[in-house]
Amino acid sequence: MSLPSDAFRHVASRPHEPLRTFHPRRAPLGRDREDALARLWPRFGFSVHDDAHGPMPRTPDGMLDVRALFGRDAPLVLEIGSGMGETTAAMAAVDRGRDYLALEAHLPGVANLLGLVEELGLTNVRVGHGDALDLVRRALPEGSLDAVHVFFPDPWPKARHHKRRLVQPAHVALLRSRLRVGGTLHCATDWVHYAEQMLEVLTADPGLANTAVGFVPRPAHRPVTKFEQRGLDLGHEVRDVVVRRVR
Repeated sequence: MSLPSDAFRHVASRPHEPLRTFHPRRAPLGRDREDALARLWPRFGFSVHDDAHGPMPRTPDGMLDVRALFGRDAPLVLEIGSGMGETTAAMAAVDRGRDYLALEAHLPGVANLLGLVEELGLTNVRVGHGDALDLVRRALPEGSLDAVHVFFPDPWPKARHHKRRLVQPAHVALLRSRLRVGGTLHCATDWVHYAEQMLEVLTADPGLANTAVGFVPRPAHRPVTKFEQRGLDLGHEVRDVVVRRVR
């Protein structure tokens, strides 16, 4: 099995397949992250798009075999765009009764999270490299998730790029379908206009109910990352929306 590369290409399997919601980019890993990737990827990682770079375990019907991936049956949390992994690792460390499936398109973040998994001795985290929405569409069955976290997704600030935003009606409907009834979808952003769109889209979905009136104060279980703190230092206002699947 070869190691993954940020040169992966998600080739559309059919015309008009949904656009990517992230910027494809390549960045150097550095020695420590290269070492973490080489040692830990075979145990904790898999590729969404390329079986040569670490195939995902599958059930006979082609779905992701979560039990084989984690070695147990437990409630599953999906982290879409886990970034450098600090939030995923911190939350998983104090929530070991649930399993965390972190999806990240950029290899430095994958490698950094693998290092944190080892440093904290986490057994309830696995890391997928590639397009999270593609994995959700193809390999996660309905009602299989206890929670979905979407923290600080790419805001795509230019109006002509808003169609690439992750939080939009079709994507929300897809994610809601994968949640169990009672499961939660938690989104956070430091872009005010995107926050307003998140609130509007999430509360408009007929199968979701807001857990607050408008935005919710940052839940204590969501740690403040270095990325978020930089935004706060610049005067950005961070807003969280937490909705629950009701049907």
